[in-house]
Amino acid sequence: MVIVAGMKAAAPLLVPFLLALFIAIIIAPVFNWLQHLGLPAGIALLAVIIALVVVVILFGVLLGNSMDEFLRALPSYQARLRETTTSLIQWLGSRGVEMSGDTVRQYLDPGKAMALVSNMLRNMGGLLTNGFLILITVIFLLLEASSFPDKWRVASRNAESTLADFRDAVSNINHYMGIKTLTSLATGVVIAGWLFLLGIDYPVLWGTLAFLLNFVPNIGSIIAAVPAVILALIQGGVSQALLVAAGYLAVNIGIGTFAEPRFMGRGLGLSTLVVFLSLVFWGWVLGPVGMLLSVPLTIAVKIALQSHANTRWMAVMLGPRVTPPEDKDGESTVEPAARTTP
Repeated sequence: MVIVAGMKAAAPLLVPFLLALFIAIIIAPVFNWLQHLGLPAGIALLAVIIALVVVVILFGVLLGNSMDEFLRALPSYQARLRETTTSLIQWLGSRGVEMSGDTVRQYLDPGKAMALVSNMLRNMGGLLTNGFLILITVIFLLLEASSFPDKWRVASRNAESTLADFRDAVSNINHYMGIKTLTSLATGVVIAGWLFLLGIDYPVLWGTLAFLLNFVPNIGSIIAAVPAVILALIQGGVSQALLVAAGYLAVNIGIGTFAEPRFMGRGLGLSTLVVFLSLVFWGWVLGPVGMLLSVPLTIAVKIALQSHANTRWMAVMLGPRVTPPEDKDGESTVEPAARTTP
């Protein structure tokens, strides 16, 4: 508990470092590939950093204007949403469904939903202010990566075993983050295109939100759909909102249910319950970034636990369902868990 309390207190410092760490893990294969092509480490690093900066700048330019315009228009959207809600309650009343407007607004205030989106976007903007610190940290992490194995061999008695566990962790996290980034990018692009075709305001903003929240397991895609559906309800009524919701549902079924598991292959090596609880836990400790990184953080914790005999049982409990092997008499026997890969 002391460690968790310390992490929560140090969240403003930990969040940029963790983001830098996972960005470095994602781009490290590109950095290594450029070196294998014969480029010196300095030039390869410079090329990777320039590409990263260009992507961040394009992201900021595309997102910045839409975010500012949406935040300025937010009060008018909230007023129109209250009017739409009142009209909907009156329409239901004319059909025999009696509902108290005050009660509905008390428990289901649509204005609060739009305010929640506003706060989320402001948090994203605040995160971008740490961009320089994250960039510098990524550079130093990439420079230190090649010398880390040699340092660890000198510092640790069980260096090879520990390095194998570390490579497993990096490989599994890299695999997950790479596939998740590609599927999230596809989700964001398709959502933005669909909203643009329907004439919904700020399609790039909602596509970016779908891209980011697709990293949040289980509930991320649902949260991403809420503001776009509400905005569609304001602009075009119930039929427009249903079309937007259908688009989100189709994209998440096509990419999230079929394409992503096929490319993910081996799975996460985590039970469904653990994935959900990790989302709650890391979100509470580190905020929105903790929710985005909940799965890779839990994968790293699981591999660290299974590298030691005394904590290996915890790693087994975090993993998916297992079938105990049977002995010659047909009785179930449980052997100490070997290293598994998510």
